[in-house]
Amino acid sequence: MKIGILCAGDTEVAPFLPLIEESTITEKAMLKFYEGRIGGVETVVLFSGVCKVNAAIAAQIMLDTFHVDAIINAGTAGGMHPEVKIFDTVISTEAVYHDVDEGILTEFHPWMDSVYFRADEKLLELSHRAADRLRMEGDIWWGRMATGEAFVSDEARKAINEKYSPLSVDMETAAIAHVCYVNRKPFIAVRCITDNADHDGAQCFERNCEKASAIAKDVTLAMLSELAGMAQC
Repeated sequence: MKIGILCAGDTEVAPFLPLIEESTITEKAMLKFYEGRIGGVETVVLFSGVCKVNAAIAAQIMLDTFHVDAIINAGTAGGMHPEVKIFDTVISTEAVYHDVDEGILTEFHPWMDSVYFRADEKLLELSHRAADRLRMEGDIWWGRMATGEAFVSDEARKAINEKYSPLSVDMETAAIAHVCYVNRKPFIAVRCITDNADHDGAQCFERNCEKASAIAKDVTLAMLSELAGMAQC
């Protein structure tokens, strides 16, 4: 199985790059795709740049050019649930746009039954097995992620929480899930929290991004390890 690991920023992808064995680099659409193996699993790794469109471009190229079998979105996010703390990790059970009119998804392509993009059940099972053997800072949560184009302020936070009740918020997850949905490919996101209602703002994100990215990497590697173990059975 070939896994795409898609990160939004260069800090988020940095912990993965030294781990890629026999790495080759392909440039396409002004992006660098690092192809090789991590822990015995074929992988393609890159950072897309922030926002929904950049993430969607990268995801579609991963599927069309590199023929990955599934995509893991690894990186950081803002905490939305009051109990989700900085350096906790959220694993998506589903993703939703908080800034897209709901009828666009249900009344037009891709004619969804709801506005929620569900994570792949097998990848979710894999994440639970991986979490059982991890010893790390922070807790792991499974739940909904919300995606939109702007850094969430206190004013926007209340409206998003009231409508969608997400555990976390970011600028890419739902877009990558959307691409996987229309291509019928498995998807899951692993996001470590850099900021929340108690520790808000871009400065908090910048201060915590490197450490949170390393934690998201550790969770993702544990999932790859589980996947490699299954392949050997």
